[in-house]
Amino acid sequence: MRRSKLVCLAAALAAFCAPGLCETAYRLPPREIVEILDAAPTPEAVVSPARDAMLLVEYEAYPPIAFVSQPILRLAGIRISPQTSSRQRTRRFTGILIQRFDGSAARRVALPEGARIGMPVWSHDGERFAFTRDVAGGVELWTADAATGKASPISQVRLNDVLGRPFAWMSDNKRLLVRLVPAGRGAPPQAPAVPGGPVVQETAGKKSQMATFEDLLKDAHDEDLFAYYAASQLAVVDASADAFTPLAEPDLFLSAEFSPDGRYLLVTRLKKPFSYRVPYFFFARSVEVRDSDGKKVATVADLPVSDEVPRQGVPAGPRSVDWQPLRPATLVWAEALDGGDPIRKAPHRDRVMRLAAPFSGQAEEVLRVTHRFQGLEWMAKSDEALLLEFDRDRRWRTTSLVHLASPEPPKVVFDLSVNDAYKNPGVPVFETRPDGERVLLQDGDRIYLAGAGASESGDRPFLDRLDLKTLEKARLFRCGETGYEQFVSFIGGSRATILVRAESRTDPPNFFLVDVASGKRRRVTNFPDRTPQVTKMSKQLVKYTRKDGVALSGTLYLPPDYKVGTRLPLLLWAYPLEYSDPDTAGQVRGSTRTYTRLFGASPIFFALHGYAVLNDATMPVVGDPETVNNTYVEQITESARAAIDKLDAMGVIDPKRVCVAGHSYGAFMTANLLAHSDLFAAGIARSGAYNRSLTPFGFQTERRSYWEATDLYTKISPFTYANRIKKPLLLIHGEADDNSGTFPIQSERLFEAIRGNGGTARLVLLPNEAHGYRARESILDTLAEMLDWADRYLKNAGTPSMAGGK
Repeated sequence: MRRSKLVCLAAALAAFCAPGLCETAYRLPPREIVEILDAAPTPEAVVSPARDAMLLVEYEAYPPIAFVSQPILRLAGIRISPQTSSRQRTRRFTGILIQRFDGSAARRVALPEGARIGMPVWSHDGERFAFTRDVAGGVELWTADAATGKASPISQVRLNDVLGRPFAWMSDNKRLLVRLVPAGRGAPPQAPAVPGGPVVQETAGKKSQMATFEDLLKDAHDEDLFAYYAASQLAVVDASADAFTPLAEPDLFLSAEFSPDGRYLLVTRLKKPFSYRVPYFFFARSVEVRDSDGKKVATVADLPVSDEVPRQGVPAGPRSVDWQPLRPATLVWAEALDGGDPIRKAPHRDRVMRLAAPFSGQAEEVLRVTHRFQGLEWMAKSDEALLLEFDRDRRWRTTSLVHLASPEPPKVVFDLSVNDAYKNPGVPVFETRPDGERVLLQDGDRIYLAGAGASESGDRPFLDRLDLKTLEKARLFRCGETGYEQFVSFIGGSRATILVRAESRTDPPNFFLVDVASGKRRRVTNFPDRTPQVTKMSKQLVKYTRKDGVALSGTLYLPPDYKVGTRLPLLLWAYPLEYSDPDTAGQVRGSTRTYTRLFGASPIFFALHGYAVLNDATMPVVGDPETVNNTYVEQITESARAAIDKLDAMGVIDPKRVCVAGHSYGAFMTANLLAHSDLFAAGIARSGAYNRSLTPFGFQTERRSYWEATDLYTKISPFTYANRIKKPLLLIHGEADDNSGTFPIQSERLFEAIRGNGGTARLVLLPNEAHGYRARESILDTLAEMLDWADRYLKNAGTPSMAGGK
C-alpha cells in the first residue's frame, strides 16, 4: 500500500512538471567564477563641492536572495517596501570613508554595525554631508561632520522617498528640506475580503497610445495603498538643533525645492483621479509656488493625466518647471507649441517661459525653440545659459548660447548628430556654490568640457577649455595611449590641479591628483587588484566591415592560457543600436585599455571558461529613422556574419561553434538571428521581448504603431518564426521584470512556441528578479545556466548535461 502511494505521488509530480518547468535549487558556476564575483567592489567616489575632499562609499555588491525576496508592493510604476515604507532597495551602501586631498589618510565614518545606508549628499559648502539609514520600521536621516567624521541621526525623523529624493540641503548648509512619513497615519489600508464589484475602464474617442508600462494600479485598493505610502509631510530639519518644523499638510509631493532666496517653495503634487494606464509621473498634478511656511501663493500649472502624449512626444502644458539660478525667485519652464506631437509641422516646437515673484502676473515668453527643448544649462552670469534642443527627424542636437534678458539671437556653439561620437564635444563642468547655486564652472567667457574622446583606436577622455566668444578650444588634459584616465574634478578654487580616475589593463581604477601644466601626479587612493586572474585574459579591439561597407568593431577576450592558432568556441554578445548614417554607425566606442572588472552575469566570464568572447559586437541598424527597422533582420544578420568571418579569418574561432547572446533588446536580436540565419550553434536570450504585437505603440526607437506597420511588427517578431528556431535557445527572465515591454510572458510564450514546434529550448525564471538581476544567488545561477548551455551545445555537443528542470 505504501509503495502504491509513492508511485502515485511520483506520477502526480511528473504530470505536474511535464507541461512546464519545475522549481530547482540555485546552481553555482565553477569556483573561480564564484570567487571573482564575490571580490569586494571598488568604492564609489563623491567629490565635495569645495573640491578639497571626496567620500569613498562602500557598497554590497550583490544582496542575498532573501533580501531581494522581501515583500514589496507594485503600485503606479513604483516598487515599495512596506517594511521601511520606502522604495525597494536593490543596492545598499555599507560604509563611508572621508578622503581629503591634502595627503592625509582616509578617515572612516563610525556607523552602527551592519548599517545599510543611502548614497551620502554633501552640503553646498562641503563641511557636512547627510545620508539615510534603513532601520526596522523606517528610514532615518543622518548627518556627519566632514572634518571629524562624526555622524549621528536626527531623532524622531522617518523619511519618505516613495515619490523622490527624501532630503535636500538648504542654502544655509545647516538645514535640510525633507519629506517625512506623516505622523499618526495609522495602519495601511486592508484589502477587502469581498470585492465591491468589477474594475471597469471605458474609452470613447480618446487616443491614448502609451507604452506597455509595468506595475500599474489595478483597482481601488491599489489606489488606497498608493495614496497611503506616497503621501509625505514636508518639513525643515535643523541638523545642529536636532529638530524639525513641519510645512503645510501632508500630500502627494512629487518634488519640492526652495527658491534661491529661500522665500518660496516650488512643489509639484499629484492629484486624483489616478490612472490605471500610466505610472505616477503621468498622473494629474499641480505645480505650485508656496511661501516659506508652506502656504500656497500661486498655481503655475494644473495638469490632467498625461495618457494622451503622442508617441515620442511630450505632454502639453508647462514642463521642466524650475528655479532660475542667480535670481532671487524666478521660475523658468518649457511649453510645447506643437501640442507635444513630433509629427505635426511647426516652425517652433517649444517656447521658454519665465515668471518672477510675487507670481501674480502673466508669464512672459523669453525664447522660442526650433526643435524639441531638452534643457537649459545655466552659466555663471545671470540670465545666460546653454540651450539644448533635439531634432527628432535627423537625430540631431544643437547647443546654443542664449541671453534671456537680451534680444540677441542664440549663438550656436555645437551642432551635430547625437550619434557622432568622434565629434562629441563633451559635457560642461559644473560647480555648486556655497549657497547651493549650481552653474557652469566659468572663468570670464571660458567654460570647461569633459568628454569620452572616442577615436578610431578607442576612447581617450579629455578636458577642454572653450572660449564662448571665439569658440576656440584649448586642450588641458587627454588620456594617454597606454591606459585609461578620466577627468573627475578640479581641485580647490584654481584650475591648476585636477583629480583623475586612472586604470589600465593590469591596474585597477584609482584616483590621482594631476598638475595640469607639468603632468606630475600624486596618488590619492590605493585600491588593490582583487581579481588578478581576470587581468591575465587577452583583450583587443577587433575591427571589420559589413558587406554593405559599414565599419564594425568589438572587443575580443581570450582565455589567460590561450595558445595562438587554437580555434575556440565563441560567445558573441551584442545589443543593436539605430543610426541615421553609416559613418556614425561605424565609429569605435569604448576602450580596450581599461581594467577588466566583471560585474553581474557578465558574458566576459566565458573567457575564463575556455571560450573566445566578442563583447559589445556592434550591430548597427542604419537608415531613415521612420523606416529603419524595415531591414532590421537583414542588417543584424550581416553584422553577425561579418564578425564570425573576421574571427574565423584570424584563426581564433571555430565558426561552427558560435553562440549568440544578449540581454533585453540584445535578447530580441538573439532570437531573430536564430530564426533567420544558420550562423549559430546555440543562443542565450535574457529578459527580452519577442512578440511585438504586445508592444503595439512602438519599441526601442520604432516610431510606427502595430496598425501602421503590421507587416513589420510581424516580420520582426521572432515569435512569428518560432517554427524556424531549430538551434537550442536558452531563455532567462526575471520573474518580476519591471521594464516596459519585456513582460516575463514574452519568454514564456516563446518557449511554448518553440516547444510546440519541436525545437530545443530551456526557460529559466528567476524568482523576484527585475529586468536587471541583483541577488547573488540569481547572478550565480544565471552564469551557471549560460556556461552549461554553451558547454552542452558548443563544447560538448551530444554529451549529457548536468542541467535541472523539466
